[in-house]
Formats: sequence, C-alpha cells, structure tokens
Amino acid sequence: MAAKLSTRHLSKCFGSGEREIVALEDLSIDVEDGEFVSIVGASGCGKTTFLRLVDGLIKPSRGQVLIDGQPLLRPGEKIAFVFQNDGLLPWRNVARNTEFGPELQRRQRSMYESLARRMLRLVGLANFDRHYPHQLSGGMRQRVNIARALTVGTDVLLMDEPFAALDAQTREIMQDELMQISTEARKTVLLVTHQIDEAVYLSDRVLVFTTRPGRLKQDVRIDLPRPRQLAMKRTPEFVQYTDRIWHLIEEEVRFSIRQEVESRANAVA
Repeated sequence: MAAKLSTRHLSKCFGSGEREIVALEDLSIDVEDGEFVSIVGASGCGKTTFLRLVDGLIKPSRGQVLIDGQPLLRPGEKIAFVFQNDGLLPWRNVARNTEFGPELQRRQRSMYESLARRMLRLVGLANFDRHYPHQLSGGMRQRVNIARALTVGTDVLLMDEPFAALDAQTREIMQDELMQISTEARKTVLLVTHQIDEAVYLSDRVLVFTTRPGRLKQDVRIDLPRPRQLAMKRTPEFVQYTDRIWHLIEEEVRFSIRQEVESRANAVA
C-alpha cells in the first residue's frame, strides 16, 4: 500500500547560472496515513520551501510529490495548509471564516455549514462562532485557522510554524490542543517548527534537515507513549530526544559557519 504522502528525489533551485541557489536536494520521504511528522533544522535549510513544494505552491526543479501514490497535480489538491499568520478575514465572523475554504470549493452550503460547526466544536470554539477576529486572543485565532483548514476536507494537513507568534505559555497549551485535534480528526500532519521540544512532543517522527542545500540528515522515530501530557517534557526520555536532535542541528550550524569563514578567507586571498 502506498504511503499517504511521499516525495521522490525532490529538489528545488532558485536562480540560474552562477547565481543559482540549491535550496533542497534529493529528498525522498514517506509519511504514512495518520502519522504526525515534524521537520526541524537550522534557519535557511529549506523547511518552508519543502512544505510549499508538497502543497504545490511552487514547482520542484526535479522530483515529484505523491498523494496516495498519485502525483500531485494542482496546488492544495487533497492538502490543507496552516500558515504562521492566521490570515482570518476581519469582516467575517468565526463561523464564516471557517466556511471560507469549502465556499471557495463551491460545495453545497448546507453541507459545509454543518461541517464548519463540527470543526469549531472540535477546536473548542463552538460558542464563539459569531465573534469576529478582533474579539479573539492569538491562540483562539489560530484555532479558527486550524478549524478552517480541517473544514476543507483533506486528509493531509501542512503546518508552517503555526504557534510562532504566540507567547510561551499559550504555545504550550496549543501544542496540547493540537495533539488532541489531530488525533480526533485522524489527519496526516507535516509540521515545520524551530522548537525541538514541540517537534518531539507532537510527533511520531522528526525529520532533521541539513543546512543548505537541505537534505535529510536523520529520521528520528519518537517512541514515547500516547496519549501525551505536557508533564512528559520533564521526563528523562523526552530530554534525551531533544538533546539528540539539538546535537544533530548543532553539527550542521557549526559546519555552515566553518564553510562561511573559509569562503570569506578564500575571497580575501
């Protein structure tokens, strides 16, 4: 049986000739149905570029993206994307923002209204359906953003630093809520994050990318029991995972710094 989401020899270059920059190189990754997979790595390693390739927002230079074994043909096909910025429409209330995706898909209103209500219940905002974005906290706005993505009706959810704009305490709570939401909604999730503890807490696997060009350095399986509680972050097993992944990223950052220093020294010489 084919994986829910696959990439095959996926590469992306920007520019051409002497100015060509290889952002990602030869990424072949499988994500199984219902898996929660996070991507971490040093800044500039191509994590967000990878998500945009998977969603079809940009075209690969080489390779392909497969959903259920079939090539991805159009942006957003069978995939929903949760961006860092919630992007809620200020003139629409919570219910109407949640309905926006299926409305664009021109689905029957009677069907997507009930679906939107169900997703708002799932994210704990059923009683805020008539509120407007300016009346909500940052965490609540991001929950609306997630509900909107779930209402699109896809099996695969891509998330690009969805909690980056939140304060530390709210971020912790949102991690816990996302854990429950993804489990209940039975979605396959691919998350980009700079927070190693967030990746370990949420994920079945953590993919560590090298510095540019981004390649898969290591695929770390997180063998921690589910359901997980935030208190797990203080256990020795959890700390071992975060330390292991941090050292993998640290190696890449130090290597990148050495390369830059050598390059500048050669330019001066």
